[in-house]
Amino acid sequence: EDTIVKMFSDIADEDDPYVAGMEGISKLSDELGIDPLEDIRILVLLWKLGANEKPAQIGKEEWKKGCTKLQVDSIKKFQALLPALDTGFLDRTEFRDFYKFCFQFNRQGTHRTLDKDLVSALCPMVLKDRVASNRLTTFSDFLGETKDESYSRITLDQWMSFLDFCYEVEDIADFDESMSAWP
Repeated sequence: EDTIVKMFSDIADEDDPYVAGMEGISKLSDELGIDPLEDIRILVLLWKLGANEKPAQIGKEEWKKGCTKLQVDSIKKFQALLPALDTGFLDRTEFRDFYKFCFQFNRQGTHRTLDKDLVSALCPMVLKDRVASNRLTTFSDFLGETKDESYSRITLDQWMSFLDFCYEVEDIADFDESMSAWP
């Protein structure tokens, strides 16, 4: 346990030794040789470690429990774990939990929503191997182009509904808007 605590101390915030925020998570990512802005595995790792007490950070107790559960106590062991952090190994239920975690973890402070620009960047990273890229592009384009203020921030319900929609309606190529029941 001493090595686990030492590892946490190396990434903990300077002003709060019981928390590792984004700076510490970025440092861990660097040590693991992964880009936290592009590589989904850092989010999978944080999810598996149990980082869910507060957004954008992992607490010392979460870290200790997670490292013990994953049996990792060194950067070398974390690096050996990286291939298993591919989202392709998650079944649909696990992925849904992970997808929800991604929303919760990326909230800022006490906000209950995510900014649409963050969603536009996060969705393709999280969903790239599960949802057709043209659907992700269309969704990101919609968020980027809409002037409707009701879409400036995305709720957890909207976030989860997008995943459900993608699972339920795999192909919308044949959709004919003129045949829909819209008034």
